Amino acid sequence: MRNAVILHDVKITVLTYLDSPDENSKDYDPVVPQVARTLRRLGHRVSILGVHGDVKRIVSGLSRRKPDLVFNMMEMFADNIFGDIPITGLLDLLGVRYTGSGPGELYLSQDKALSKKLLSYEDILYPRFAVFNKDSEIETGGNLRMPLFVKPLRSDASLGVSGKSLVHDTLQLMKQVASIRTELNDSAIAEEFIDGREFLVGVLGNSPPRALPPIEVDFGGLPEGVPKVLDSKAKWEERSVEYKGTKTVVATLPDELRARLQKVAVDAYRAVRVRDYGRVDLRLTDTGEIYVLEANASCYLERGSEFAMAAVAGGLDYPRLIERIVNLAMERYNGKRS
Repeated sequence: MRNAVILHDVKITVLTYLDSPDENSKDYDPVVPQVARTLRRLGHRVSILGVHGDVKRIVSGLSRRKPDLVFNMMEMFADNIFGDIPITGLLDLLGVRYTGSGPGELYLSQDKALSKKLLSYEDILYPRFAVFNKDSEIETGGNLRMPLFVKPLRSDASLGVSGKSLVHDTLQLMKQVASIRTELNDSAIAEEFIDGREFLVGVLGNSPPRALPPIEVDFGGLPEGVPKVLDSKAKWEERSVEYKGTKTVVATLPDELRARLQKVAVDAYRAVRVRDYGRVDLRLTDTGEIYVLEANASCYLERGSEFAMAAVAGGLDYPRLIERIVNLAMERYNGKRS
């Protein structure tokens, strides 16, 4: 990956979500101080603006700080898990430069059915699917082949995904769809389950984007009968069987297969219009077919995340990764190739 010109003394505001309505709270996600400290060590002037659900606080905070760039880490707003979309729209209206994808790109990557239609247009493989809109009668799923993997249409971070998400008959399907509608107030999407190896491929850049080394999800520690999927327990509940039974590792692959995975990831990244950085989740079948499960815009940047792990494997340590994202955003606004 080519070296970028290193910027110094950029005035950066890290914009982040607060769980608490107390706007004076500093109970940030652990990734926030990691990014802020890294940016300071790189020679930038850094402030943190934490917001729960107050638009005026965002406007006044940015007006007072007058940053050269916002490092955008807002994943929701108030109780709206899709609030990251209007926040980026607000930043656009304010004329503020920011890292990562904008409202259109975020919407395309969040709506799993719409993103699959874009993949279809580009002749990129994805699981066959059906959408169960939250305001419609529950149907049977048409002619999809069981088993099906059922998840929320738009929610991310594996919300609403559990061992029950893999269904083997129509009754299980209807129960899982109803659960998503009730608990998350979201539509559901049911996909034909693709059995095989799972890879997470980070992509960095805009013109052109470049894929990082693939990270493989190792399900080898799961007990017999536990679905081999990265559900919410596997991601967040450290004491669970699912968490303990899965791990992510830098994939050991033949050059040709690695190149194929990276090409599919870049093609999907482009199809869904992700910008600056993102991650594409893939499954590889026994017959060598590569399916795109999801394309994630502005993915999680914690130092121990799969994206950071892949960057290190590709020759970018954590400080250089964060600086690269800053450079990509600044170059994009300045109209340069990145």
